[in-house]
Amino acid sequence: MTTEVTSWSGADREPAATARRTSEELLRRVERELRSFLAAERDVWAKVDGRAAVAIDALSDLVASGGKRVRPAFCITGHLAAGGDPEAPGIVAAAAALEMLHVSALVHDDIFDASVQRRGEPTVHAKHSALHHRHAWQGESRRFGESVAVLVGDLALVYSEQLMSRAPSTVVPVWNTLRSELMIGQYLDLAAAAEFSVDPLLSRLIALVKSGHYTIHRPLAVGASVAGHAGLAPAFREYGEAVGEAFQLRDDLLDAFGNSADTGKPAGLDFSQHKMTLLLGWAMQRDERIRSLITEPGHSPAEVRGRLLDTGVPSDVEKHIADLVERGCKAIVDAPIDPVWRNQLTDMAVRVAYRNA
Repeated sequence: MTTEVTSWSGADREPAATARRTSEELLRRVERELRSFLAAERDVWAKVDGRAAVAIDALSDLVASGGKRVRPAFCITGHLAAGGDPEAPGIVAAAAALEMLHVSALVHDDIFDASVQRRGEPTVHAKHSALHHRHAWQGESRRFGESVAVLVGDLALVYSEQLMSRAPSTVVPVWNTLRSELMIGQYLDLAAAAEFSVDPLLSRLIALVKSGHYTIHRPLAVGASVAGHAGLAPAFREYGEAVGEAFQLRDDLLDAFGNSADTGKPAGLDFSQHKMTLLLGWAMQRDERIRSLITEPGHSPAEVRGRLLDTGVPSDVEKHIADLVERGCKAIVDAPIDPVWRNQLTDMAVRVAYRNA
């Protein structure tokens, strides 16, 4: 990888530091917005019935448990890079809406993946299945837990719309596209896992729709829309698609080879759920035995990891990630943005593509 983050010195250091402080303060405001919004909703519904606050508490717990806040960060950076005012009405609400949408997707993802852990804690469906079982309530515990999680995820979806309604109406087209892309991408991911056919082109399409647009490209576009600046759309698209794909490929590698203590969720979920990632697609093209290691009982994730390493595909994916980051950073070289924000976006590309969690 040849892309390097500019080393700021002398007169340039202060603008960079100021930009960083501005971004960090906006992210802190997003955090406060999320928590105060959920607290206000809880106050309203707790007065109706104690049980009415349960779904809101589940969302509050997820927000409080941390997370990378990648989408709000890119939204804020897109806004500031487009010349947006940090005090502009709507930018904090727009960034908070993106995070709330992400929370919705996480809750639903955990049901799809049968994951029992998220950010080091029980997932919503696992927690409520256990609660049902502990109290010996009527019905099936698993079904109860999953039903609660569907509703919690849907509530987060509703709340994301309420938050985004506080942003300027210029965000509506990109916000609508972002949400439909996410849902279509989720379906394609499920269908590809069920079919489990080797199709690297489909794997890349899913990575683009489900992550490239949703995680990087559209949040940048939302931020620029709040700023009322459409001129950065081509650069943001190319940058966002490339860096977003790199982000998803890192996710694939972390699932296969990462440490659960770092990622906060069980390792090898892609294997157990038959996710047709680009990593697996490329590897299965080279070694047909990998299919049976994943689909037939009696094989451990360690066997799959060893076979993947034997194919050399993980190294190829690393090279592809490096190429994507370089492509993304080149896309903004001539974009009409202040060098401070160009450097910030370059730095963010490197950080999301080479994270360890």
